[in-house]
Amino acid sequence: MEHEIPVEIIHEVMVARGALTNAEQRALVMDLREIAKVAPPFSPMTGWGKPMSVKITAAGRFCWFSDRKGYRYIEAHPQTGNPFPPIPPLALAVWERFESRVPPDCCLINYYGEGARMGLHQDRDEADFGFPVVSISLGDPGLFRIGGVERKSPTRSFWLESGDAMALQAETRLAHHGIDRIKFGESALLPKGGRLNLTLRRVAPA
Repeated sequence: MEHEIPVEIIHEVMVARGALTNAEQRALVMDLREIAKVAPPFSPMTGWGKPMSVKITAAGRFCWFSDRKGYRYIEAHPQTGNPFPPIPPLALAVWERFESRVPPDCCLINYYGEGARMGLHQDRDEADFGFPVVSISLGDPGLFRIGGVERKSPTRSFWLESGDAMALQAETRLAHHGIDRIKFGESALLPKGGRLNLTLRRVAPA
């Protein structure tokens, strides 16, 4: 990744449109397919026992996990018991455009199929909120919604396209956010349609 990434501020969120070229997007999808062979995607359970509509897996040391016991990070795949594969270099390069102090130790890989969504939530299970959460979008466009630290704060929305990256940091680091819907089948990047979202973060203390 040698091209410059122009960053704009949308509703206080740092967004890099076209952070990955089309060739880089295809290469990263190939990396993710290899990760899925080792760490198959799964649907976490919500606190009330209902499976989430989004399927997830991870690369790096940690993966986010949810069941009736609550939300937490785990260091082994819940089905295979094996550690998660390393984070792809292309994803690390995007992180480094936003955060140069420490590397991420978790790259969540979320797959949104037709009708999938992610409700408003905060990323607050990490040790140090001084590091950002960096997101990479691949495939179908997703309608991203962001609010404030309080769940009842007003929300605003904007579309994230394939190849876009963004960072929640500073004032938006603990903001509630989610994905309301995707434009299923609009992108040709994923043969079966859908959206892949990578979120890189630092879980353990630096």
